Amino acid sequence: MPAPDELNEDLDDVVPEVGATRVDITVGPEDEGQRLDRVLARHWPELSRTRLQALMAGGKVQRAGQPVSGGSAKAIVGETYSIEVPAPEAAAPVAQDIPLDIVYEDEHLIVIDKPAGMVVHPAPGNADGTLVNALLYHCGDSLSGIGGVKRPGIVHRLDKDTSGLIVVAKNDRAHKRLAAQFADHGRTGPLERAYLAFVWGVPDLPSGTVDAPLARHPVARERIAVRTGGRFAITHWQRLASYADTQGRPIAALVECQLETGRTHQIRVHMAHVGHPLLGDSIYSGGQRTRAHRLGEPAGAALEALGRQALHAARLGFEHPATGEFLLFESELPADLARLQAALDAGD
Repeated sequence: MPAPDELNEDLDDVVPEVGATRVDITVGPEDEGQRLDRVLARHWPELSRTRLQALMAGGKVQRAGQPVSGGSAKAIVGETYSIEVPAPEAAAPVAQDIPLDIVYEDEHLIVIDKPAGMVVHPAPGNADGTLVNALLYHCGDSLSGIGGVKRPGIVHRLDKDTSGLIVVAKNDRAHKRLAAQFADHGRTGPLERAYLAFVWGVPDLPSGTVDAPLARHPVARERIAVRTGGRFAITHWQRLASYADTQGRPIAALVECQLETGRTHQIRVHMAHVGHPLLGDSIYSGGQRTRAHRLGEPAGAALEALGRQALHAARLGFEHPATGEFLLFESELPADLARLQAALDAGD
């Protein structure tokens, strides 16, 4: 992923259009000693380094008529590199007329409030009915090939049963710049992501941080686990509300989680790791039936009807990839979580 300084608008006067099939780039003295993929990406910013590396692997980047094999090679001053970009392949997923809750849209990106139960992109067991299928119908051919055939425009994901805000790029430049922001996770840039989670138990402290590495479970491959040697993962949480059971004892809480990394199932695993698994999480929250009996009615009924983990991507802010304007979007709790919250409030 490009460093932040590589995303500035320090471009040549003439930038090749995405539709061009071939362009020749001559390396200047200012590029001496730098990685070739970075140099070429700077001269043709419509193409991400990932896409350039794929073109190299396919023999589509040449010097003096010979394929250049790797982007880690150093650029040679005075040499001319030819880049051939094939016509975008038709996306493998089919376009489907699936309603979308569109929060914002322009020529560069689209922000969707994703419902629970919708998979973001096709995968084994979910070949259609995904957000990608819906986007291909809504956006047409403009999405094809951006960020990959199977995941056109996707720069971040939400679990199937997590509801809330997700942004999708509509062109290569937007994809490149949004992907850089999400890779940084707001550590040095403006990205802001906040999730609302209903968890079992009430944290003793008003806020905290979970810093625990994550990796695939050694036996149950559909699960993620805290494991030594896993990928580092950091979740910050803040307690927003607490709830009592029918006897007035603390039983659940509403927390806001912000991610410093974006690992699979991160919030679900991290909150379970510190003793506060999510309500409704069938994978990471054991003993739910016993706890649910303490809720009483109507909270117990609301939880049973939920049928998913109680997690919602409620806030999303980022720098617009074309204008530089900071955009901030908020999403209210969907109906199922709003019912759960009202029932928990009533039980206090």
